[in-house]
Parts: sequence; C-alpha cells; structure tokens
Amino acid sequence: MKSVEIIGFKRANLGKKEAKAVREEGMVPCVMYGGAEQVHFAVPTFLFRDLIYTPEARMVDLNVEGKMYKAILQDAQFHPVNEVLLHADFLELNQSKEVKMEIPVRLVGTSVGVTKGGKISVRMRKLKVQALPANMPEFVDVDITTLDLGKSVKVSAIPQEGFRILNPGSNPVVSVVIPRALKGKQNQGD
Repeated sequence: MKSVEIIGFKRANLGKKEAKAVREEGMVPCVMYGGAEQVHFAVPTFLFRDLIYTPEARMVDLNVEGKMYKAILQDAQFHPVNEVLLHADFLELNQSKEVKMEIPVRLVGTSVGVTKGGKISVRMRKLKVQALPANMPEFVDVDITTLDLGKSVKVSAIPQEGFRILNPGSNPVVSVVIPRALKGKQNQGD
C-alpha cells in the first residue's frame, strides 16, 4: 500500500484556545493514539491534500520533529459550513495488531451483461477491511467477467486473502442494470 509523508510539530499547549491559534497559523491540530503515549502535534493544512482528497487508501509516514511513526488516518473533522479541516486523529500502527480501514473497490474484467447492453452500477465504492498492516490491500479487486444482465456481485463472493471484509456478506457491491430500452425489447419478444 502507498504511503504519504506528513511532517508535524509538537504542541505544548492543548485546549480550544490553543487549537484556534494553531488553525489561524494555517495548521491542523492532530493527535495520534495507539502507541505507548498519545502524541499531540500540528501539521500544515496543505500536507493533507494527498491523504484526504484522494480515492485511494494510504498509510502515513509521520515525522513529528524527527521522530518517525507509521500510522493511518483514523478520523478527520471538517467545519460544517466552509469544509475547512479542523482536526485529524491518527492511529499508530503495530505490525502485530489488525487495523480497520476503508479500502476502495476496483473492478476487474469486462462483464458479459455489459456486452449484451447492460450498464454497470457500483453500489459500494469502498469496503471496510480488517487486516494486519502488512496484509492491508491497496484495492479490493472485484471480478465482474461472469456478471450477467440483472445480476450482482455480493460481498460474500469476493475472495479475501490475508484480510477480512467487515461489510455484511449479503450487500451487493456491483451489479449490471438492464436499461429501459433493453427491457422493452425483452417484453416484445415474449
């Protein structure tokens, strides 16, 4: 899985007033959990561009004043009106502990139903996956080559090697929808 480097600066003072002052300097107050101690730090807002505003799931190489950590972005809080990033929570990775992440779905192959005139409908663009950090996939590949008109691939049909998908197995991930024009032709043929 790809990783992004983020450079942070330790925060000495905590609280609402100090967090507001950090934001006014163009920084985002952050905290990292999961390690021996919590680490409070601030990161320049522009460094989040390659982490938050991308469809890909990424790990983080966190550099807080020279000390390196491996982490994932656990949560990001945005202002309700102007969508400014207000706060970010990171989870420090332990190579022997499983983590949960939202991993994007990648369609593989050409569907039989599409060649017959159907349209692909992606119902779930990301799946919740649990795995050790070393086994975390970059994408969850969904093979659609045998997918026919009106059929769908459910979560339970996706091979899970080295990871577990936590979404319910009965949820459809992708399906082939029969367009109205094609439905009319099928009804006339009856």
